Amino acid sequence: MDNLQKCIPVTFVLFASLTGFGFGYSIVNGPANATVLAGSEAWFNCTVSQGWQVIIWLLNGNAVLTTTHGGGAVVTRDRFTQQNYTSGENFISELIIHNVQQNDAGKIECTIQFGDPNHAFLSVQVNGSLFIKDHNSTVRKNETIEIVCEALGWAPAPNMTWMINNSFVDKSRYVTNHSQGSNDLHNEVSTLTLTPMANETLTCLAYIEALPKPQNATVTLIVQDSLAENGNQEDSTRTRTIILAVTLSIGFLLLIIIIFIIIYCCLKNKESTYQKELRKVSTKKTNDGSVKTRRSSGNENSGYSPEEPVYTKQMPRIAPLPPMASSFYHPEQELEVSSTSEVPYKMQQNRVSPRRPTDYPVNPRKIRNVTLV
Repeated sequence: MDNLQKCIPVTFVLFASLTGFGFGYSIVNGPANATVLAGSEAWFNCTVSQGWQVIIWLLNGNAVLTTTHGGGAVVTRDRFTQQNYTSGENFISELIIHNVQQNDAGKIECTIQFGDPNHAFLSVQVNGSLFIKDHNSTVRKNETIEIVCEALGWAPAPNMTWMINNSFVDKSRYVTNHSQGSNDLHNEVSTLTLTPMANETLTCLAYIEALPKPQNATVTLIVQDSLAENGNQEDSTRTRTIILAVTLSIGFLLLIIIIFIIIYCCLKNKESTYQKELRKVSTKKTNDGSVKTRRSSGNENSGYSPEEPVYTKQMPRIAPLPPMASSFYHPEQELEVSSTSEVPYKMQQNRVSPRRPTDYPVNPRKIRNVTLV
């Protein structure tokens, strides 16, 4: 491929020499040096007198683009293009390098047939990162501190400076150390020493030629008046924290107590309701039993006096009465005589009140009456 690139300009030179065109014409203005950032674009101009036939652009000795008077441009690399201008009797060829890379740095040449080449140099620079390392933004008054700023991955090594409140700091107040990084890149660490008396804004700057303005990193320092004030603030913060913790603990305890009281009251209410229902059921059963007892036992009425004598319920082993008031039995059985009013009373007594005495002496003159209610 390199051989082919070298053959292309030779072919055009031979062609021009054979036809006799372009002999004696020269480059009026050659390209100028350029410094660009990696990833950007670079422009180079070459001005030749009228009547030229071939312009060849070379990068570090390798042809990258060829322009002919009648046939346009012959491009050998995609990142290299051109633009053409006319200024009076002169012709301007502009070479454009897109997405410039570090390995593009070197010698750029513009040459024509039978003429001396003109050249320039391309410098490719890389801007890396810049930051101020972690630092407490709150400092104490009259306390000496160090602020560290790091620039990593630069090419070439950047020039580092400091500013305090937009004013440049004397170089004697900071120290910068250099170290070599990977891929031909450079690292810089700058340490600023100061004793702040009030709130200050610190700015770290890194500068290389290709940057339109320095890259910067900023931090603001808040200065406390005294150690006593700091201690008071810490004590105040600690006191507020303790008060908050105690308040939350007491509130949580009260909440638990209230919850237990609510649960206890609910359970007590349920228990009271249950006991009340039990009492109602027990009272109802007691009332029913009393009614049944009164119905079965009855009460004695000692003031009751019947007009007719009433016989008692049983007359054991007495002499036979008249046939109309007696009952008949077989000869084998003992004879018992009962009054006509005794039978129903005896049946009722045997069914309802078994505790009352069963035998009383018969006395037709004195009779005790019992009234069932």
